[in-house]
Amino acid sequence: MASRTIRLRPGADLDGFRAAVRHLVADEIPPEAVTWAEGDAPSLFPDEPAAGPAAPALALPRAVATLVPAVLMHRDPERHGLLHRLIWRVAQGERHLAEVASDPLVHRLHLMRKAVGRDLHKMHAFLRFRWVGAGDGSGEGSRERFAAWFEPEHHILAEAAPFFAARFPSFDWSILTPDGSAQWDGRTLSFGPPGRREDVPEHDAFEAGWTDYYASTFNPARTNLAAMRAEMPKKYWHNMPETAAIPGLVRAAGQRVGAMIERAPEAPVKRVPARALAAMAAQEPASLEALNAIIRASEPLVPGATQAVLGEGRPGAAIAFVGEQPGDQEDLQGRPFVGPAGQLLSRALREAGIARRDAYLTNAVKHFKFEARGKRRIHQKPTAGEVAHYRWWLDRELAFVAPRLVVALGATAVLALSGRQVPITRARGPSDFGGKPFRGFVTVHPSYLLRLPDEARDEAYAGFVDDLRRAASLAADLAPSGAG
Repeated sequence: MASRTIRLRPGADLDGFRAAVRHLVADEIPPEAVTWAEGDAPSLFPDEPAAGPAAPALALPRAVATLVPAVLMHRDPERHGLLHRLIWRVAQGERHLAEVASDPLVHRLHLMRKAVGRDLHKMHAFLRFRWVGAGDGSGEGSRERFAAWFEPEHHILAEAAPFFAARFPSFDWSILTPDGSAQWDGRTLSFGPPGRREDVPEHDAFEAGWTDYYASTFNPARTNLAAMRAEMPKKYWHNMPETAAIPGLVRAAGQRVGAMIERAPEAPVKRVPARALAAMAAQEPASLEALNAIIRASEPLVPGATQAVLGEGRPGAAIAFVGEQPGDQEDLQGRPFVGPAGQLLSRALREAGIARRDAYLTNAVKHFKFEARGKRRIHQKPTAGEVAHYRWWLDRELAFVAPRLVVALGATAVLALSGRQVPITRARGPSDFGGKPFRGFVTVHPSYLLRLPDEARDEAYAGFVDDLRRAASLAADLAPSGAG
């Protein structure tokens, strides 16, 4: 079969692609017989002659119809051929292909769609207009005029421009990019040829006010350079006036955080647990007491908890025990392992020859998560995301305590310590928590024993006590030479 060349306009030529692919499917031309080209790009085959009457529209599944425009904005030169292959297979009977995420073609197209979405987000967030002058003072010409320079990764200008028309309708503006330009005159959005960086002023009078505003909203407790670079790549910095203030704000962040810690904690006006936890995670307390002060002042991950339940025991303890989260009694008393499961743990520790006062006990999650049923508060298992929110606290808590051995009580504790979900039946016993400065040991949570039927509980409890004896023996073996 002779090869065909389809030549489209540069960029995201949706109309051209739609017309071409309709003809190709109607004429039963498979993807391997087609070469796609843009603009004046050279090709190995003669161009497809101008089509006659329009081909019939394709009845594509919604998942395909929404994927095509997004992928066409991607800069990958293979995008047209990949989409043609997708549509060809759908037309041949694979109607649900776009929903099969494991298919290599679909996977690649969805990655391209996500890349375009990230690029749109970056343009919406990081484009900055600068004042370039005013009109002649009469009629519409008196409107202020602004311009911005932006270098998108993909062909997103036409998709992004309506956002700015809706956000800044009251002044005239131009957005210049290496691929094209967009203009808004207060009524009409139009597009033109590429612009030049030098056509946009380097600075304007508004920058000082904008930089001051940015500095006033900068939270030193959330200073995380890696996260800042990931969210705001340096390639965009030269177009953003506030970035000139970032080095000074970062240098002063430690001092400002110290002042924040010294101040008495204040209850937040609005509950935003994710933000509160992120702010805590950006701080570096100098002691266990300072860490506990931060936890006490923090907002519970879920509303309703009475207080944060801190770890209990002495720093330097040979063994630390990590459970899941506080229960009802722990939340009311503010101490770990004082409810039914905690009482069972204390009994097992005594039988295993471990003095509770010589160990350190804490939980992966510091606040009680529950479901209210009448007057009762029923424990709810924390999600993996909620465990991850508290991991910063647990890591630093154990760093201050510095145990030789950490015993994970149950699957949630294993997840918090290792970042992996592992069945307890497979992980039970000595364990490696992945680069931690202590040895690990995995056993069941005492609440598991309470849920067993009576005929199975005695045997399971004996196994639990045996696990604790093995842990105590391992901790003794880890003692430094000459330690008493």
